[in-house]
Amino acid sequence: MAHQAGLTLCRMLGHVPGATAVMRRMYQCHDPRLKVQFQGLTFSNPMGLAAGWDKQGTALKMLESMGFGFAEIGSISARPSLGNPKPRLFRLPSDNAIVVNYGLPNPGVESVAKRLRRFQQTQPLGVNVVKTNDGPAAPPCPDSAVIEDYLSTIKQVHDDCDYLMLNLSCPNTGHEQAFFARPGNLSNLLQQIDDLQVTTPVFLKIAPIEQADQIEQLLLQCRPHRCVAGFSVNLPTGKPSELNLHADPAALAKLPGAIAGQPVKELLNRCLRRLYQQMDRERYIIIGSGGVFTAEDAYEKICYGASLVQLYTALVYHGPLVVKQINEGLAQLLRRDGFDHVSQAVGSKA
Repeated sequence: MAHQAGLTLCRMLGHVPGATAVMRRMYQCHDPRLKVQFQGLTFSNPMGLAAGWDKQGTALKMLESMGFGFAEIGSISARPSLGNPKPRLFRLPSDNAIVVNYGLPNPGVESVAKRLRRFQQTQPLGVNVVKTNDGPAAPPCPDSAVIEDYLSTIKQVHDDCDYLMLNLSCPNTGHEQAFFARPGNLSNLLQQIDDLQVTTPVFLKIAPIEQADQIEQLLLQCRPHRCVAGFSVNLPTGKPSELNLHADPAALAKLPGAIAGQPVKELLNRCLRRLYQQMDRERYIIIGSGGVFTAEDAYEKICYGASLVQLYTALVYHGPLVVKQINEGLAQLLRRDGFDHVSQAVGSKA
């Protein structure tokens, strides 16, 4: 209810004359040291809104005024999806975390694409693309149908956004959860995106992996395909014991879904760092996420190899002012460590 109320308020305020100007004065941080440039895109700062908050792109006008350097909407699928039964979002205050079990509810790409064509963005906008969730009772899709599901969405939105994030590891996609772990499927999808001559940068949102051979296998599959611009690491499936949660285990066991927020920070940081060590840094960048609540959290990801950083759960507990606080803190940390620009800090501790 709180999530929907926040979205509705942002959507309504976006149509109030002068509201966005007031929001900009309140929330934006202007510091040239924070500007990021990549493949012709200019990000006023490295902090972005992760997918999952504005699933349909209904609050874009107001989001541009809340201090973010970029925003990512979705996940969007080829066909409409109702998602999982409610309740499907839970707070874990003792862990600064939430349990997410939305199941990818969205109205389908056709509806979102129409909205994007009407919107004139002033900052980079990403669209998170996922395979349609047809529910646990649906029969398994043929490989060709899974690929076509992604392509159908990409065809309709790639001209109206600044980057695409292909969600390849979402734990709510049912039978296709491990689809891209099977040999050949990722290469097949990327080749067909290349064949479409998509010029929009494509990022791959992958499952958390730390093993060098698995990372190398991923990079080998990406190497021939010009469309791939970088990577992001998704949440781990379920509630791994290594997250060391403080919440009552018995109560936690009753909450379906994946953990987002502070407990996943260390795991995703390790994956980010190892990916950065092995990837071609002249070609790819990383969008870091997971457990970003403070400037120190964001700076750590940057120093481990992230060029851009996303947050979501911090908004739940601290509200939109946290974006400005993080950006101001980042500028101070850069100055403390003798960096003239945020790009100089990327990978400095990797």
